[in-house]
Amino acid sequence: MLSKIKPRLIYSTTLKFILLITASLATITTAEAYPDNPIWKPAPPSYHRSPIRVDIINDRGRAFRHIPTSSKAYNVKRGYIQAKKGKRYSLRLRNTSNKRVGLVVTVDGRNILSGKKSWLRSNEKMYILDPYETAIYDGWRTGKNRVNRFFFTNAGNSYANAWGDRTAMGVIAIAVFNERPRPVYRYNNKSVPSSSNRLRRSAPANDAGTGFGREEYSPTIKVSFRPQGNPVSKHFYKYEWRSSLCKRGVIVCQDRPKKKPHNRFWSEDSYAPYPPGWQRNNYRPNNNRRNNDPFSSWDW
Repeated sequence: MLSKIKPRLIYSTTLKFILLITASLATITTAEAYPDNPIWKPAPPSYHRSPIRVDIINDRGRAFRHIPTSSKAYNVKRGYIQAKKGKRYSLRLRNTSNKRVGLVVTVDGRNILSGKKSWLRSNEKMYILDPYETAIYDGWRTGKNRVNRFFFTNAGNSYANAWGDRTAMGVIAIAVFNERPRPVYRYNNKSVPSSSNRLRRSAPANDAGTGFGREEYSPTIKVSFRPQGNPVSKHFYKYEWRSSLCKRGVIVCQDRPKKKPHNRFWSEDSYAPYPPGWQRNNYRPNNNRRNNDPFSSWDW
C-alpha cells in the first residue's frame, strides 16, 4: 500500500514544481514587456523623420551654427542659422534613404534652379539625389555648367530683393519629394536673368539676405524623375546675424526680443490681423456706427 502512495506523491510534487517554474517564467516575460515603472512610457513616434540630412556649410566644409526649434508639424523641420556677413555658403544635402528623391531648394523664397518665386510645389524645377548620394549646392544656377555663389549680405543687396520679393527673406527652404513610376524631365537649362543691374535698396538694412555672387563652374545632367504631389518632408532654416538672433531671444543675450515683419515662410502669428486702420470695435455686431462698417451696405 505504501509503494502505491509514494509514486503518486512524487508525481504530484513534480507536477507542482513544473507548474511553479512555468508561472515564474511567464511572470518574468510579462515584466520585461511591460515594466512596473510609473516613469516608463512607450517611445514616441518619429515626427521629424526625413530622408534628407541638411548642412549649411562654409567653403571649408564647416557648418554654420545651427539652433533647432521645437516644431510640432509631422513632416517639418525648423531651425535658426547664425549667418556671417560676406561669407560664402553652400547647402550640403545627403539622401539617407534607398530611393531617389527630388528636392525643391529655395533661398529667400526663390527657387535656386529657376530663380522664380517658389511655393515648394512638385511642379517646380528640382534637383535629384540618388540613394545615399550627397550633393553640394553652391549658388543660383544660371546655366547647365555654371552657378553664381551664395553669400550672406544685407537684404537690400540680395538676389530676392532684386526682383522686389521680400516675402520670405532670410529663409532657406527645402521640400523633399518621393518619385512616381513614370518619368519626366526635371528642369531645362535656361539661364535665370542676371540681377547685376536690378539691385534695389528698399529692403531693411539690418535683415540678412543671400547675394548673387561670383560665377563658378558647376556641371549638371538631365535625368527622368516624376515627383509625387505632396512632399514627404520640408526643411526651413532662418538665417540671421548674431545681433538679430539676440533680439529674437534665440540665443542668450542681454538684448530684448524685437518683433519682426511678417514672413510667409516663417510666420510667428497664430491669427489673421485686422486690416490697417481698423480696430476690433469696427467689426462688433452691436456696433451702432454702421458708417464705419465696410460690410454694412452689403445685401446678406
